[in-house]
Amino acid sequence: QLSVYTTTRSSIGAESNIDLVLNVEDFDIESKFERTVNVSVPKKTRNNGTLYAFVFLHHAGILPWHDGKQVHIVSPLTTYMVPKPEEINLLTGESATQQIEAEKQTNALDEPISHWRSRLTLNVMVEDFVFDGSSLPADVHRYMKMVQLGKTVHYLPILFIDQLSNRVKDLMVINRSTTELPLTVSYDKISLGKLRFWIHMQDAVYSLQQFGFSEKDADEVKGIFVDTNLYFLALTFFVAAFHLLFDFLAFKNDISFWKKKRSMIGMSTKAVLWRCFSTVVIFLFLLDEQTSLLVLIPAGIGAVIELWKVKKALKMTIRWQGLKPKFQFGAYNDSEKKTEEYDAQAMKYLSYLLYPLCIGGAGYSLLNVKYKSWYSWLINSFVNGVYAFGFLFMLPQLFVNYKMKSVAHLPWKAFTYKAFNTFIDDIFAFIITMPTSHRLACFRDDVVFLVYLYQRWLYPVDKSRVNEYGESYDEKLKKKS
Repeated sequence: QLSVYTTTRSSIGAESNIDLVLNVEDFDIESKFERTVNVSVPKKTRNNGTLYAFVFLHHAGILPWHDGKQVHIVSPLTTYMVPKPEEINLLTGESATQQIEAEKQTNALDEPISHWRSRLTLNVMVEDFVFDGSSLPADVHRYMKMVQLGKTVHYLPILFIDQLSNRVKDLMVINRSTTELPLTVSYDKISLGKLRFWIHMQDAVYSLQQFGFSEKDADEVKGIFVDTNLYFLALTFFVAAFHLLFDFLAFKNDISFWKKKRSMIGMSTKAVLWRCFSTVVIFLFLLDEQTSLLVLIPAGIGAVIELWKVKKALKMTIRWQGLKPKFQFGAYNDSEKKTEEYDAQAMKYLSYLLYPLCIGGAGYSLLNVKYKSWYSWLINSFVNGVYAFGFLFMLPQLFVNYKMKSVAHLPWKAFTYKAFNTFIDDIFAFIITMPTSHRLACFRDDVVFLVYLYQRWLYPVDKSRVNEYGESYDEKLKKKS
């Protein structure tokens, strides 16, 4: 039979100070089940202590510690984490729960407190296997137990607790007033191959935490393995490798394009400024939301590149006079001034729609949505404007393309790599944890790119028009002659 006990000690030798929370008689290792039980929380655990679960597989009718052939495994039911800051209405000061507990006033927000793990996932290895005794793999050996009765050696069942199923989203703060908490105990059989794979994955997650990764970052890695089908997971790794490659190529070509660029003919300066502003705001928003590093790092690199592109677009030079910087801006020629006129014309009409929507959205969220701080509200208001109406800022560049009947001035190599990544992001939007608004923005980018493709088809290649480096094909021939 299967028995689950709880205790505040990491080892037990008798029946004292332990509670039986689940007992499954006539336990069948081939049949999976899931049961939810209420667990009594001792005073020591409520005072920021720890509670352990002891899972026994033993003979029926015998207490586990009296059974010479019992198999057991220990797992903590609590973990220590910094609690998430409570969100309040910034105008009224009302909290989300309307309850301010006494311990929340005594505990600083940056101090880890005890959280309850609401799931306990058990497995028993059911597959027959043969290993050479002198070369038994360490991962299997760690979980194997054998007893010698007379001249016979008995290999006992391999009992395993799946720690990867313990997710941050399932954690509950343990309050001093809480005497009982729910625990969902689930069981399923496991094959030898999956057992070994799961052991290595748990070791990898543990190593990440030892290298300084936070519990949330480790949880993102857990989610990729737990919430995704194994075949789809293999596809995800394959696609992720291409995503990193295209990210690198897009950044490389974007930098190369702007490094060689000598003229802003056909380029919307307003669109460049907006992309810089929106990329920086999105990075600060993802940072505030403590998003996965898989999303945060590329966003940070993109923000740095966009800041550099603004310097190039405005023809800005920085000269230092001692410790004081002096900014100088270059002059535009007649063709560039014509582009700026188209740009300003597009922005004029766009502002009539954009600004009221952004201000109205920020006011609505201040009245109806709860935030951690005023900074959080400000960043959320900016980023909601970026996500909801950001595609409108692509319109000035589309308008400039329409007026000039040309798209040759755009960095098409970088666009191509970014397009591949946009379609890959559509896949990642369902896999990696990210804010809903960021997920929707992935699909919005598809529409924008399709419009650019239509314009590229609409305005075919003309060798007399200016390319992305401010040169035409005719000018190159004159230079050669």
